[in-house]
Amino acid sequence: MPEIRPNYMINSSTMAILPVRNINYDTIIYERDRTLFIRKTPLQLIKQACLQYGASYDGRRAAVMHLLGSKKKVPIPISVSSGIYAFPTQSPNQFDCTWIFYSHVSRIRVIRPLPNSNYQASIVFQTDQLLDMKESYYLLEKQMHRTATCIYHFSSAVKNGV
Repeated sequence: MPEIRPNYMINSSTMAILPVRNINYDTIIYERDRTLFIRKTPLQLIKQACLQYGASYDGRRAAVMHLLGSKKKVPIPISVSSGIYAFPTQSPNQFDCTWIFYSHVSRIRVIRPLPNSNYQASIVFQTDQLLDMKESYYLLEKQMHRTATCIYHFSSAVKNGV
């Protein structure tokens, strides 16, 4: 039986946050060297981390929507100073939304569809770990690009003293 924790603080080792349907926990966290099971939902953890790092989730989301001109599935700069940026794979209000942490992604690859499989792409992390995803390669690449643009805007603002 895995160790189940009541809470978790997102940090620079967090690679992915996955929702699960389990009576004992709501979320699986993948870090570089361990997997954790948490009793809070992914969105609760994202919102909590934004506050912990000095801003509200809604404020971060509004800033990104303004900068990118996009209103759906916007990346969230959880901690600009620590370089912690995450993007949702679906609407954050959807149960199946997974959060991927940009700095840990090495690449995204297409999966050859297997019979009875819903997986379309894999995220390859810098640790060479794979995370098979139901979302398409195109969608994941688009989210990576949005996040890179978000990082550029936020890091430019910090450099310029905004």
